[in-house]
Amino acid sequence: NMMTIAAICLGVTAIKYGFESKFQSAVQLILLASVLDGLDGRVARLLRSDSKMGAELDSLADVLNFGVAPPFVLYFWALQDLQGIGWFSVQIFVVCCVVRLARFNVTNKSDEEVNSSGYFVGVPAPAAALLVMLPMYFSFAFERVNLLPSLVICGHLALIGLLMISNIPTWSFKVVTTSPKNSKYFLIGFAVIGAAVLNYVWITLIGLCIGYILLLIYPIITGKVQRHRP
Repeated sequence: NMMTIAAICLGVTAIKYGFESKFQSAVQLILLASVLDGLDGRVARLLRSDSKMGAELDSLADVLNFGVAPPFVLYFWALQDLQGIGWFSVQIFVVCCVVRLARFNVTNKSDEEVNSSGYFVGVPAPAAALLVMLPMYFSFAFERVNLLPSLVICGHLALIGLLMISNIPTWSFKVVTTSPKNSKYFLIGFAVIGAAVLNYVWITLIGLCIGYILLLIYPIITGKVQRHRP
């Protein structure tokens, strides 16, 4: 619960930094909040301290850190001049995130949302938050590249929001396993990604987002969308 509350503080501070035009710091805080989100549940289970209150607190933190902070920072960064349509796209993303988390919470166990083949239904909120900030990663990595048109960013924001409540099967990292024989390659790959994040954070995030988008496209191409529809 302390880790979850720390993540909430990071999300709130990210919004403040976005308002103050400290955009790189704001994005970094959201990324750090996503790391804490990935750890808090596992730590609770490891310590045998998981509770219903912790689950509810985690869900509320997800709304703030992944449903509110990223679109607000994006709005302060590039959409304020559009006024109505820019704010409308922010609302679409926020509402879609809330609906997705509500759908997630009505299941008795979080693992029930992952079907037997290891796929989520729709894009998870943390992944959507990372994807929606992709235009910012490009801007930070390639400062001389012109900013994408604001209308394109609005469309990107709304599209990622709709993907959260879609029926598209999304591969779950929770089912990742490796044999002891191949574990050394997994650790080397993890170390390479970690080093890349530390030294080339924005370019690495662009690469990870593109890779994740390819994972989204793959089930559509192979026809798994139809097989997993309710």
